[in-house]
Amino acid sequence: MNSALRVIILTPTALPNVTGNAITAERWRRSLSQKGNVVKVTETQHLDARSLVDILDRFRPHIVHAHHISRAGEIMLDPFVSEKYGHLPLVVSPAGTDINLYTTKESEREKVGRICRRARSIIAQSRETVGSLQQLMPELQERIVYVPKAFLWLGNESYDLRAVAGCREEDILFFMPAGIRPVKGNLECLSVMAKAHEASSKIRIIFAGPALDAEYAALFEEEINRLQSFAKWILQIPSQAMCSAYGGADVVLNHSRSEGLSNSLLEAMAAGRPVLASDIPGNRWVIHDEKGIGPCGCLFTPHDHTDFVRKALQFVDDSAFRESLAARGRLRAAEWPSPADEARALLGIYREAISEKIIEGSQT
Repeated sequence: MNSALRVIILTPTALPNVTGNAITAERWRRSLSQKGNVVKVTETQHLDARSLVDILDRFRPHIVHAHHISRAGEIMLDPFVSEKYGHLPLVVSPAGTDINLYTTKESEREKVGRICRRARSIIAQSRETVGSLQQLMPELQERIVYVPKAFLWLGNESYDLRAVAGCREEDILFFMPAGIRPVKGNLECLSVMAKAHEASSKIRIIFAGPALDAEYAALFEEEINRLQSFAKWILQIPSQAMCSAYGGADVVLNHSRSEGLSNSLLEAMAAGRPVLASDIPGNRWVIHDEKGIGPCGCLFTPHDHTDFVRKALQFVDDSAFRESLAARGRLRAAEWPSPADEARALLGIYREAISEKIIEGSQT
């Protein structure tokens, strides 16, 4: 099939929400559209089955791409949707959260498994995700496809992150761009940063991201109000200004419990910012790379406050250390595939999924 495709991308959050899922979906939309395809991005966090059917009726896609299995793909299993569109080709791309749920909660394991069995391809964007999926779902190995992740700034608007954070010239600004929810560890990061601030008054931290879990976000807001002498939370930085925002940070933080391939770490490296991240499978590529360039940041042991504080203070006290990590990040970012390369790979997967004959009983 060489004609243009009509693709609908389902994602938990979409622009103007600035989240990793939203940025990824927008990058795909732009690069696929530039190749002559018609692409619609649809946010699922408040979407019901009837509304989705109405959207599918109007848009008439050739294929559905659910980006995030449990939070975007599940709606395709709803009886109201599957009755009319159960035949529609589906591909999925899992998030780190999906793998974490699959391994820790039996009820979620069944749900994620059902969605993966419904899908004709499972797109993984890191080697770690490929390995995890192959181990967890050996019966679906033939459907797992590796598509290296690309990167794209969505604009070049200016944003003075340091001014927003209230930094003095001598302050070292830590930046954590992530939606506020338990898997990202925003509250836990704030608590341990308070310990680091006790050791160095030069530390400042700014969190940027929407409240994605109301109860958790309420606790986070209460704590950040208590620690506002050095910590600040802003709900959103415009997607067109993210490059400028990263430029104002000294260190980019990731405190996640589970990750696939974090957009914020890609963005940090592309902006030439060093990284301090939790030592989990999805983050270890920051340290280990195939090109031999070297690490672009440090990993800290989760739940080990002493380890986190020690490494945070190393960033504060050693500017040469920060700069060496940042320089390696820029070099590694130059090796990444382009959005056009990524779109070409996705189109190949879409066309194969569309042409594939459904084996009777394979979607149960």
